[in-house]
Amino acid sequence: MDHSNHTPLDRTEFNTAVLEDAPVYGADDRKIGTISHVHGAGAVTDVVLDVGGFLGIGSKPVLVSVDQLNLMRDEDGNIHGVTSWTKEQLQELPEHHH
Repeated sequence: MDHSNHTPLDRTEFNTAVLEDAPVYGADDRKIGTISHVHGAGAVTDVVLDVGGFLGIGSKPVLVSVDQLNLMRDEDGNIHGVTSWTKEQLQELPEHHH
């Protein structure tokens, strides 16, 4: 996936209204999870990613810092994230309970 024409999100957009249901892709451009919700705001923001599963069934929620994601908007206005994490690494994180 070519991200060169995608616009990075501003920190003011790091909230559930903007990020909820945004797909997150690993370094190999494969979808590794979906943002389910956001904790915090601005400089101290964490997101909960639903990793694995199929259509949200059997997925595992894990908490990661927004700083570990490169969040952007594509040419069509769709928001997505990119990370250097692999699906396997994310699945090894402790399950997030809210």
